[in-house]
Parts: sequence; structure tokens; C-alpha cells
Amino acid sequence: MAKRAMSDTDLKDQVVSIRRVTKVVKGGKNLSFSALVVVGDQKGRVGFGMGVAKEVPVAIRKGLERAKQNMVNIPMSGFSVPHAVLGRFGAGKVLIKPASEGTGVIAGGPVRAVMESVGIRDVVTKSLGSPNPYNVVRATFDGLTQLRSAEDVAKVRGLAVEDL
Repeated sequence: MAKRAMSDTDLKDQVVSIRRVTKVVKGGKNLSFSALVVVGDQKGRVGFGMGVAKEVPVAIRKGLERAKQNMVNIPMSGFSVPHAVLGRFGAGKVLIKPASEGTGVIAGGPVRAVMESVGIRDVVTKSLGSPNPYNVVRATFDGLTQLRSAEDVAKVRGLAVEDL
């Protein structure tokens, strides 16, 4: 338990979107808020979560807890991605391309939040299709989980990294 508490201190969280959600019931309308949160250690680990509650701070806290549970490791090449990839989720698509050092994060809102949380500093992205923040974040995660490091590819092919 103490080990997990220590690792939570170096996590950076970012709220991607907060939406007001209304459910129509027999007695009227029930108002609640949904929050999409991205969490990362800026060293290759990142997660996202969605929280829904009657109040905004509670929704953010729930999203933060879910994001910490859904953390994944992303292979990086320096401060960029190893190769270009297209992530898809629903109608959202995100194209992620490596960039040379000093380029910076060329990305829109939800994608930028994920890239900064991962620790990627040099990348070019393009969000295609749905502008829905949830679909864009899921598509970004799909693309990032498709990434393979040179060591992984060499191991699968039975070659040395220099032979690739």
C-alpha cells in the first residue's frame, strides 16, 4: 500500500473535458456531470478514466481513480514515438507520427493531454473523424498501444537490433 502511495505522487493528471449530463425521468430532469481525466507519469505510463457524479469535483476524483487503474506502458524512442501509427475508436481516428527533436507536441486538445501525460515531447498528430473527446482519447490510446519498440520487433523477428 505504501509503495502505491509513493508512486501516485509523481503522476500528472489533466482534465480533458467536463460535460453536463441530463437524464429525463418521470419526476423531471436529473442533472449530473461527467469528467474525462488523463493521468501519466511522463515516463511512458498513462491512463484515462471517466467519472460521473452530481458534482464536478466528485466526478473528477472518480475519473482520476479509474485512470490510475487503467494505466498502460507506452514504448518511446527518446522523447518521440518509434514509428507512425493510426489509432481508431468508433468514428474517431488519430494519426500519430514521430518528429525530430525540438518540434514539440503538434496536437489538438485531447490528444495533446495524452501525449504530455505520457512524456512525449516531439510528435506530430492529426485527429480525423469524430471530434468527440472520449472517442479521440480512446483512438489515441489505441494508436499508442499499437506502438512497438525496435527491441520488441527484433526479438519477434529473431534478429539483432542493428540488423533491422
